[in-house]
Amino acid sequence: MRTCSPDMVRTDAHQLRPVAGDSAEAEAVKVLARAHKTLIWERTRHTQRLRHALRDYFPAALIAFADLAAADALHLLATAPTPAEAKQLTIAQISAALKRAHRRGDLRQKATVIHAALRERHLGQPVVVSAAYAATVRSTVAILTVLNEQITVLEGGVREHFGAHPAAEILTSQPGLGPILGARVLAEFGDDPLRYASAKARKNYAATSPITRASGKKKVVLARFVHNDRLIDALDAQAFAALSASPGARAYYDRQRARDLGHHAALRQLANRLVGILHGCLKTGTVYDEATAWHHHANRLAA
Repeated sequence: MRTCSPDMVRTDAHQLRPVAGDSAEAEAVKVLARAHKTLIWERTRHTQRLRHALRDYFPAALIAFADLAAADALHLLATAPTPAEAKQLTIAQISAALKRAHRRGDLRQKATVIHAALRERHLGQPVVVSAAYAATVRSTVAILTVLNEQITVLEGGVREHFGAHPAAEILTSQPGLGPILGARVLAEFGDDPLRYASAKARKNYAATSPITRASGKKKVVLARFVHNDRLIDALDAQAFAALSASPGARAYYDRQRARDLGHHAALRQLANRLVGILHGCLKTGTVYDEATAWHHHANRLAA
């Protein structure tokens, strides 16, 4: 990290700002929320590796298991990682795995479907090659099993620490934000009340606000490509969830689409609007109110 020299402080103090002072509670939420999200990303990477390996030697497993990271799929792949071994699994064994994974519905019917899928004929590999792939699959399955366990453990920690933060009620009142997404947003924005001088400053940090560049008569509006990946990931997820949780958010998104904006561009505009709403709620210490949040846009449409 670069530090400023004494001369810079003396000559350019007006261009410097104090370091944000987030609370210890917010820092604890950040540590846990980031670790939790990192493990989720790692699970996705290992699931893709598992998918690629199965595609090469055991494609029937991809038909049988819709979610390769699910507990039942991992248990059955650990028990029978080759096509030959999978064909020996009984409906009772598959049903037991589904029950252990707390699957709902008609477990025997689901087990029958999996049982049939594992017996589908596909172009396979020589036995010795299948055995080599099976060794790698067992290893990946073991990693995914541990990741699932630790993700659950860290999720509990995120919920506990976030729930104890004074801003938790305001954050979870926002459309599309629950305890986990709310914790991620808090972690990346921080809780220093003086860090963002205005809603625009918070939007600029979030990289949801566009950049306007003008030269002569030409004006170009661009998206911000330099951003905090963790924050923009959480805000995108919030905006998408808000489409179902908030009539105002849905109407705002639909208006952006009516302007011929694509889905991602319209979602970014919605995220930008939601960041502004969140800033207002945090500044005034009030929870989200649907009518108040979208009152300005509703009046503009009615005019």
